[in-house]
Amino acid sequence: MTHGRLTTILLALAASLLLALGAAGCGDDDDDDGDNGGGGADTTELDTIRPGTLTVGSDIPYPPFEQGRAPDYDGFDIELINEIASRLELDVQIKDTPFDTIFRDLAQGKFDVVISGSTITDERERAVDFGDPYFLAEQSLLVQVDSDIQAIDDLPGQTVGVQKGTTGEAYVKEEAPDATVRSYGDLDDAFNALVAGQVDAVMFDLPGTQEAARTKEGLEVRESYDTGEEFGIAFQEDADALREAVNGALAEVKDDGTFAELYTEWFKKDPPQEILTATHTPD
Repeated sequence: MTHGRLTTILLALAASLLLALGAAGCGDDDDDDGDNGGGGADTTELDTIRPGTLTVGSDIPYPPFEQGRAPDYDGFDIELINEIASRLELDVQIKDTPFDTIFRDLAQGKFDVVISGSTITDERERAVDFGDPYFLAEQSLLVQVDSDIQAIDDLPGQTVGVQKGTTGEAYVKEEAPDATVRSYGDLDDAFNALVAGQVDAVMFDLPGTQEAARTKEGLEVRESYDTGEEFGIAFQEDADALREAVNGALAEVKDDGTFAELYTEWFKKDPPQEILTATHTPD
């Protein structure tokens, strides 16, 4: 064997060895990518719009659920979704969106979820899915303090302000069909119209009307109605993994007392026991 031939063989063997080591290294990297260590939420499987971020649609303001100015939003919904996202190791981006288009926007992929004081309804679940309930809601009648309207039976012939696309709008149309319904895109516009005498009453969720009565002069809640409504976080119909992960985090928040702390902070009372164990299965 000549010296030149020996050199060639040795170089070939060295190159083969380097290729083998490189292939082994690539195999180790693939194994690492497929194993998240077994602990915590595997955010790589949640398929959010932006990796590592939960994009949230919400109609702001709706105190005490969501309020403030970007980027410093707060409220019960905002603190709750931030807590849930933190447990899933996700950042949060809030997008302020009109309520009457919010579920269509979600279905079209503009957000990962919607949290906006949203009642779970069959109609809405034709376009989106809902997670487990986190709030029990009532409808209510808001009027000026000197109004002759005492009850929903007094609404025929009166003009009632509502927020467009809400269950309050649907409720007054069903229960007071002889009233004139004036729909507003922004909830605060309905309240301001009542203050100005442009409408005779407003029909909306009880926490919202109570907040309006507290912060706007000359208004009071005259009646409330147990409609059996439950608020839930909404998801795109095919986002099963994300919905299940959020439901799991929500259950943790309820179980460890954090939910009760948030609820008491914003509503000045303990949460009803039934909401702590409430579940929902999308149709």
